[in-house]
Amino acid sequence: MFTALTFNMQNGQIWDEADPESETIDLQQTVDFLLRQDADVILLQEVEQGYEGGAQHEPPPNYHFLKDRLTGYHGLFGYPRPNPLQIPFGLGQAIFSKTPLHNLLRVELPPPEISFEYAGIERKPSYRLLLGAQTEIEGKQLTLLNTHLQAFFMIKSSSNVHRSQRDLVEAELRKLEGPVLLAGDFNCNPEETLVGQFAGAGFQTAQNSEITWKRMPFVLDHLFYNTPLRLEAVEVIPTSASDHHAVKGTFSFA
Repeated sequence: MFTALTFNMQNGQIWDEADPESETIDLQQTVDFLLRQDADVILLQEVEQGYEGGAQHEPPPNYHFLKDRLTGYHGLFGYPRPNPLQIPFGLGQAIFSKTPLHNLLRVELPPPEISFEYAGIERKPSYRLLLGAQTEIEGKQLTLLNTHLQAFFMIKSSSNVHRSQRDLVEAELRKLEGPVLLAGDFNCNPEETLVGQFAGAGFQTAQNSEITWKRMPFVLDHLFYNTPLRLEAVEVIPTSASDHHAVKGTFSFA
């Protein structure tokens, strides 16, 4: 068996119940939380800080802070394509694994041609990223995928209308054989039909009832798995290290 943890770490911005808009950063708290979970695979979203104008720091500082302290893990990181009109929220994904990672996969997920206003600026949605790799656990090859989709509900729209990012992820799922684990922040509210869509492609979510986001009562964060994997246990883990909870699953090879 192996354990996998998905976590939107909100670029290390800690959650203060008394001040939800606090911008206090404490990456060591993120590291301490991840080490306590001792997961075999860690899949992170919003690793880096986003900036007005779409700047992306190289090398990615938060990723390297984590990598230097998560001893015993192999890691990889990916930024999405820059967007000068993005909302300056967290961006970038990382995969950490106790077993070596190989066969890196990057699939760009283009945004729809729409616009919206935020902070008095006319914005465009950003490209998103499907980041993947393969590893070997107990002699079995496992494909790991990590994504962070556009939150259309935050711009008064829906991924049911703008399906392109969801559809591209589904297309990749249908190409893959063997055990596959897809993790991420899918940014879908209860009315959006992503979970059913991926079920049609042969992927179940580990849980879809316990809220994973503190700002609204939504299940945004998922671990999707296909039939070569068996879910043995799942838990939603509260933490003050982000405005998201983590989701941890225990899996075996069917």
